[in-house]
Amino acid sequence: MNIVRIYGRALALLGSESRLAWTLAIANLALSTAQFADPILLGRIIDTLTNAQAASVAPAWSHLSVLLGAWAGFGLFTIASGTLIALHSDRLSHRRRQLVLTGYFEHVLQLPLTYYGNTHSGRLMKVMLQGTDSLMGLWLGFFRDNLSSFISLLVLLPISLFINWRLALLLIALCVVFASLTAVIARKTQTLQSSVERHYSDLAESASDALGNIALVQSFARLDQEVAELRTVIDRLLKAQMPVLSWWALAVVLTRTATTLTVLAIIVVGTFLHIQGKATIGEMVTFMNFAGLIIVRLEQVVSFVNRIVSDAPRLAEFFQVWDTVPAIRDMPDSTDPVRLVGLVEFKDVSFSYDGNRLAAANLNFKAMPGETIALVGATGAGKSTAIALLHRAFDPQSGIIEIDGVDIRKFKLAALRRNIGVVFQEALLFNRSIADNLRVGKSDATADEMREAARRAQALEFIDNKFHGFDDLVGERGRSLSGGERQRLSIARALLKNPPILILDEATSALDADTETKVMRALDEVMQNRTTFVIAHRLSTVRKASRILVFEAGRIVEVGTFDELVAANGRFANLARAQFIVTDQSAVSP
Repeated sequence: MNIVRIYGRALALLGSESRLAWTLAIANLALSTAQFADPILLGRIIDTLTNAQAASVAPAWSHLSVLLGAWAGFGLFTIASGTLIALHSDRLSHRRRQLVLTGYFEHVLQLPLTYYGNTHSGRLMKVMLQGTDSLMGLWLGFFRDNLSSFISLLVLLPISLFINWRLALLLIALCVVFASLTAVIARKTQTLQSSVERHYSDLAESASDALGNIALVQSFARLDQEVAELRTVIDRLLKAQMPVLSWWALAVVLTRTATTLTVLAIIVVGTFLHIQGKATIGEMVTFMNFAGLIIVRLEQVVSFVNRIVSDAPRLAEFFQVWDTVPAIRDMPDSTDPVRLVGLVEFKDVSFSYDGNRLAAANLNFKAMPGETIALVGATGAGKSTAIALLHRAFDPQSGIIEIDGVDIRKFKLAALRRNIGVVFQEALLFNRSIADNLRVGKSDATADEMREAARRAQALEFIDNKFHGFDDLVGERGRSLSGGERQRLSIARALLKNPPILILDEATSALDADTETKVMRALDEVMQNRTTFVIAHRLSTVRKASRILVFEAGRIVEVGTFDELVAANGRFANLARAQFIVTDQSAVSP
């Protein structure tokens, strides 16, 4: 994505504010034009005074008063216009930044889980904050300085040619020098700045990684190593940044040299032309002021190019994330079923992550409303993949998954997931109060409803023992709670959601025996009267399942109840013996 396209896309994000944006653009045009009245009127006043002095007569005050009045009027207009432009461009830029930031955040939350598997959350946060900051700075610069600078140059050069084309050639030469230097330095630094931005992403990821795993850092005494790693990233960043800074420092030196030489040239050439009668003193003064104006504008242009080159990589990264199309999204004719009954059927469902090896192969099974279906098998056998397909973390490459006889792709994604509750192996909690985390299941839940859900999830006792009760903060990722407490909160959350379909993803695998007993009682409560899918390695947790599906290499190799599968003395019986749930005698007994 080149700089011109990035700049155009950034301006296009002004969106619904386009009317105000056009108003500010027109105001900039008027302001830029009015600013040239100042040196022109000053030159006319000086010529009037010098002509009167040369003729040994008094200046014509009627003529001077008109010039002075016009000068004052243009000055007041410039001040008022500049103030209004600054005020409204500030408000516009801040408003749009917040709107774009919110839109980016909403977009990122809709991206599939596979995207997060390859993209660090620290990078996404850095892209969001730095990208929107760059956009706001670009919008502010555009309306405050950049637009008026370009307009000024377009207006000034023709006017200067009309006043005195000989002196105007010096200003044109100055513009050519500025443009050439800026173009060369921009080309030299563009690639370098992209490398700098990559190091900033590495910095964000490294810091976020360490902070997100602070318990690991402290328990393994990795403080020195993590700080050293961060310093290494910073050293690489500075090494990449220094050449960019050096090039732009050179640009400052060269442009100041060029402007100084231009001013001297105007004085020398202007004096020579005045002696020949080809330039008046007023014209010399006007061009001195023109030189001052054009130098300021050219420096603003150089500053603009410097900024856009610096911001281009982060804006390109921002638009890259913004342009990522979620693989899983609503179909044009998708519907909201409100509340489903819970009849789930997989019909010849196959799925592959890489297009080569099937993670799920020709899955066929049906779960009746209220049944509990357990999925067991070795790690990587395809259990989690099958369930991920059910709530559309991915879509199968072939086959159909139906709920209540309807292809799940015909449901709105939010509506489908509203009908499915998940209790994860790792209880995922926000750094908010217990009540806020419970309301994830039901945003309008009352205090009584939350207490009842907590009671049924065996969580009310420990919540009431908290100093602030339901208003107690759980800490980042729930770190102020024990594993069992976190898991019981996630079960209470599922109870509040009250979905017709429930997924239990290794919900007790990380718990001790006593806590597991409490959580299992809570799970028995939450599983009542709903279609439940239990992913389990610990086979003791699936004894009560209506049916057990045994997975191997993405396929279902055995189906039956616990007792039926043990009696069959197949793969499930081998797993049960390995976990000392059954003995050899019980596995083969009739």
